[in-house]
Amino acid sequence: MTDQVLFEVFGNLGRITLNRPKALNALTTEMCTAMIKVLQAWENDDRIGAVLVEGAGDRAFCAGGDIIMLHDSGKAKDGRAEDFWRTEYALNELIHRYKKPYIALMDGIVMGGGVGLSVHGRIRIAGDTTLFAMPETGIGFFPDVGGTYFLPRLGTAIGQWLGLTGARLKTAQACALGVATTYIPSEAHEAFAVALGRAELDGSDAAVMDVIKAFVKTPPQAETLPDALQAFEQPNPMDILKALEVDAGEWATKQASLLKSKSPLAVHITFEALKRGAEMNFREAMTQELGLSLAFLTTQDFFEGVRAAVIDKDRNPKWSSGGLALVNVFEMERHFVPPSSPLQFLD
Repeated sequence: MTDQVLFEVFGNLGRITLNRPKALNALTTEMCTAMIKVLQAWENDDRIGAVLVEGAGDRAFCAGGDIIMLHDSGKAKDGRAEDFWRTEYALNELIHRYKKPYIALMDGIVMGGGVGLSVHGRIRIAGDTTLFAMPETGIGFFPDVGGTYFLPRLGTAIGQWLGLTGARLKTAQACALGVATTYIPSEAHEAFAVALGRAELDGSDAAVMDVIKAFVKTPPQAETLPDALQAFEQPNPMDILKALEVDAGEWATKQASLLKSKSPLAVHITFEALKRGAEMNFREAMTQELGLSLAFLTTQDFFEGVRAAVIDKDRNPKWSSGGLALVNVFEMERHFVPPSSPLQFLD
């Protein structure tokens, strides 16, 4: 089994450590495969009463997937990207329906694939350095890993704001908006993990909460989001942008600038995917996401976005459309064709 992710058992606790700190614990197919195997075994092991997931190092829980691999695989058409997404999405679905308490220590960067490993668990613990975001529209992609299910359930405006702009949430807002369920100061995380290992965990959330009570603190006070947030309830991305520009306040102006910097195609697809995801169950949303991911591998914007962000790092992508109003509706709609081979779940 790969040493990119570590598995240990302490008492009744199964502990998973994402172990690629130099890569900000970015996910690989091998890591996802290993996690599936162990999580399934622990779910059926009466000795395991809860699972704790954390990231090695002090910078990140998990900053996402290996997007350079996805870029290169898409160029080569070698199937590695599809294998990764099928494995990762199956893992996301397993976490979503996991029978035992699944606890994510969301300290440091929590983005992309890291969101998929955390937000679908029932107990999501923020630390002092939590930094949550779904920044995919900035690389010509969309908020996957269950983002099309999770984000709209934060509320239409909040979900669209986070999904379209890639806005970043620190500890206070992550707790206030429900991304995190609990706040424990970072300096207490290891002591909390040790206490879990010493507790009599019986597979119930109540047993975990008994341990959490000794460590939980009131999170920092979050700034109140401005009324301009309601712009993200508009019926399409162009109207969202117009409402932000009409508002002209400092916050609205910043969000308008963010929105205009993203791939117009990705913004339109994300808007529609979140709208549809709000009406889907989790498996339907994940199946939709697989189809979208595979379709994005055929678009210029994904390759251009990755080039500009992580290969050449010039931060100056040349998107295929000149603006939100110029996106071809037929190009957008073709992304929503279901995958030719269904996503296989881990029943």
